[in-house]
Amino acid sequence: MSFFVPSAESQDQAESIYTAIAKHVDAPVSDTRISTLQWEHEGIEVTARVGEKLPSCFGVEDEVVLAIFDCGDIFKVCTPNRGAVCFDPVVASRPFVSSVDFF
Repeated sequence: MSFFVPSAESQDQAESIYTAIAKHVDAPVSDTRISTLQWEHEGIEVTARVGEKLPSCFGVEDEVVLAIFDCGDIFKVCTPNRGAVCFDPVVASRPFVSSVDFF
């Protein structure tokens, strides 16, 4: 699967949106892009995948994951209302992460 950002109409636009979200949440931009993150959240295994809805346990119904950033000790999962436009992203602590897949 090639890197994409949901609703971006071109690769240039995807890069621009990705970079803007990274800046907004103070995350590094790297050439290695995360497509899927799996981790334990409050005792349950959850999965966030770019282009798919964030699990409902995060209180963001029908929000699609736009980007996932590796920030060292934590990962930041961004949806429109959790990181991209307002509020804070969903945070997954590295020790609780069981799987990371890349584009």
